[in-house]
Amino acid sequence: MQPVNAAIIYYSATGTVHALAQAAAEGARKAGATVRLRKVAESAPPEAIAANPAWGRHLDDTRDIAVAGHDDLDWADVVLFGTPTRFGNPASQLRAFIETTGPLWFQGRLAGKVYSAFTASNTPHGGQESTLLALGNTFYHWGGVIVPPGYTDPVQFASGNPYGTSHVAGDGPPTDVILQAARHQARRAVDIAAALKAGRPVS
Repeated sequence: MQPVNAAIIYYSATGTVHALAQAAAEGARKAGATVRLRKVAESAPPEAIAANPAWGRHLDDTRDIAVAGHDDLDWADVVLFGTPTRFGNPASQLRAFIETTGPLWFQGRLAGKVYSAFTASNTPHGGQESTLLALGNTFYHWGGVIVPPGYTDPVQFASGNPYGTSHVAGDGPPTDVILQAARHQARRAVDIAAALKAGRPVS
C-alpha cells in the first residue's frame, strides 16, 4: 500500500477543537497514515484573548504546535479541518487560512484530495451542521473528494452527526464517544484516500 499523508488542520480558542484534532490525528495514525497536526494562526486581538483566561492558557499550552502552511496542504492526500462554529460558520481564523490558498487552487494542487471536517459549538443546535456544510462549499471549489463519517460505525449512532464529528462545548470536554467518533472519521478518510491512491475499489 502506498503511504497516505494526512494533515489535521484546525483552529481552537480554548481547547475543545484541539482535543478533537488530537483524536483525529490518533485515528489517522492507527489507519497507517503519516500525520501532520497543524493549528492555524491566531488573529484575535490581545484584549479579546485576555478577557478569557482559558483562551490565553490554551494558546500557551499549544505554543509548540506548528502553524499550518500551504506546504501542509500540498503534501497531504487527506485533510481534516477542525473549527469552532461562529454563527453557523467556520471561525474567521480558519477561513483566513483557507482564503490564502488561491495559488494552490489555481494550479490544481488541491484537487483530488480527500477532505473531511469536525466542529464544536457552545450550545446544542449551535450551527454545527451548517458549519460543516459551509466547509464543504470550499471543498467543492477545490475539486476535493468529500468523505463524511456517515453512519459507518456503531459510534456514529451514539455521537449522532453523520456530517462530521461535533461536540457541545458547553457540556464540558469531549466525551469518550465523541473522541472515538473523531478517530473513526479520520480512519475512514485515510482508508478512502489509501484506496484512491491504490486504485482499488472503495468499500
